[in-house]
Amino acid sequence: MSWKEALHRKAVAWKAGTEHLVYGRPILRDWAAGKARTDRSIRVLDIGCGYGDDLDAIRQKLAGKADLFGLEGYAPYRQRCAERGIDARDGDVERGRLPFADGGLDIVLMNQVLEHTKDLFWIFSEVSRVLPPGGQFLVGVPNLAAWHDRAMLLVGMQPSGMKVLGPHVRGFTVPGMKAFAEADGFFQVTAYAGSGFYPFPEKCAIRLAKWFPSLATGIFFRIERTDKSGSFLEVLRSRRFETAYYEGPK
Repeated sequence: MSWKEALHRKAVAWKAGTEHLVYGRPILRDWAAGKARTDRSIRVLDIGCGYGDDLDAIRQKLAGKADLFGLEGYAPYRQRCAERGIDARDGDVERGRLPFADGGLDIVLMNQVLEHTKDLFWIFSEVSRVLPPGGQFLVGVPNLAAWHDRAMLLVGMQPSGMKVLGPHVRGFTVPGMKAFAEADGFFQVTAYAGSGFYPFPEKCAIRLAKWFPSLATGIFFRIERTDKSGSFLEVLRSRRFETAYYEGPK
């Protein structure tokens, strides 16, 4: 075993028990609660909702004053969401339209999902359609610039957030996400935060992520829909890329 492999194994052992921090649920929950309304329940969609844990945390924070929706391709997850009172629907976020009217939602949530997708322009376009001005897109992704990934690259190792033999096809940093989301003025990043700090134990990781969010294991963004009309797809159509991206049904 090489020294790099031995160090990696030790780091994996050290971080054990802190993996849940990467999901940043308290961050997303509290941001969503900030959109609470007095006239009605807020409408929240979680794309790639899994078992519905993020939605349930939001509902508990708002004492039930939230209409919860999910988009989930895996039937057993949808069944579990149904048991929890969440209206989870089947769909392909990279090819299909979100089953909601224009401006029909208050919050769209994607936590640890975007890194698995290619067609970000289509996804952001649909989110921009279903959110009214002031609506929020809450996003959580692994941080490609996490301090431990920087250290791994420094010694010639593959960063853990973008393994070749792994499920992630995109990498995100704070400035990278900000530049993409704010392109052409359809969205504005109003806050970002970090959660988790491998391989430190939980109490230390929480403090470090708060002090140095851009170096944390997971990064989270509160992205607000502006009042600019049109579709985020205009960002794609005004630029040339050497790879093709999905531009919606023809």
